[in-house]
Amino acid sequence: MKTEDIPLNRLYNDLSYLWPVISPPEEYGEEAGLWQKVLREYLGAGRHEILELGVGGGHNLSHLTAHYDAAAVDISGKMLGLSRRLNPSVTHHLGDMRNVRLGRKFKAVLIHDAISHMLSEKDILDTFTTAAVHIDTPGVLIVAPDYFRETFSSPTVECRTQIDESMKLTYFEYAHDPDPNDTVIETVFTYLIHEKGSLRLEHDRMITGLFSKRTWACLMSEAGFSTEERTFSLESEDRPYVMLIGRL
Repeated sequence: MKTEDIPLNRLYNDLSYLWPVISPPEEYGEEAGLWQKVLREYLGAGRHEILELGVGGGHNLSHLTAHYDAAAVDISGKMLGLSRRLNPSVTHHLGDMRNVRLGRKFKAVLIHDAISHMLSEKDILDTFTTAAVHIDTPGVLIVAPDYFRETFSSPTVECRTQIDESMKLTYFEYAHDPDPNDTVIETVFTYLIHEKGSLRLEHDRMITGLFSKRTWACLMSEAGFSTEERTFSLESEDRPYVMLIGRL
């Protein structure tokens, strides 16, 4: 089977029910603590209004809703359904982070690793423009791409087995850069799903963006933000965790 024969983005569609098993909400506690630390630093104390673009299943956001009033946007109705169940206090909107307009302002806009699905500089600039439109100045934008051109090593391989009350799931993730001259990488997933006494195999594929840190900073500046890079260490990560912070 050629990789191009594998359907794209099944994890956000018919395989979305696997997401809470692949990446359980409780595993986001340490990471979300960093987001809260940065929000407190830039916004100060108080129950501020925040917006997450590309919320996915809402796992990172679930650790922030006790402290902030939140709204969320995602292009996948399936993922929004997961987030609604996990985060009932959050106002959810179906939309594309590149052009959604909610008609209201927030003190902070958060974009977790969903920003990695932007495949061109125009996509990124459009998304940063969306963020700027929704920020009540002074406010802050926080972005966390999965990879940067300077730090991505092809191929990157991950394998894990996760178990919940309904299934045992083993997945293999293979990320590689077929063409170093373009701005995208390909990640191929294989899921071995053991449930209801049977084992089945599913394949999935994603195309995500790969840009230099300078490109990210320049596009954030073009959208009107003053920019800062912040690097942290996470016990759950074997590589530096980088946030891009924009002030407006």
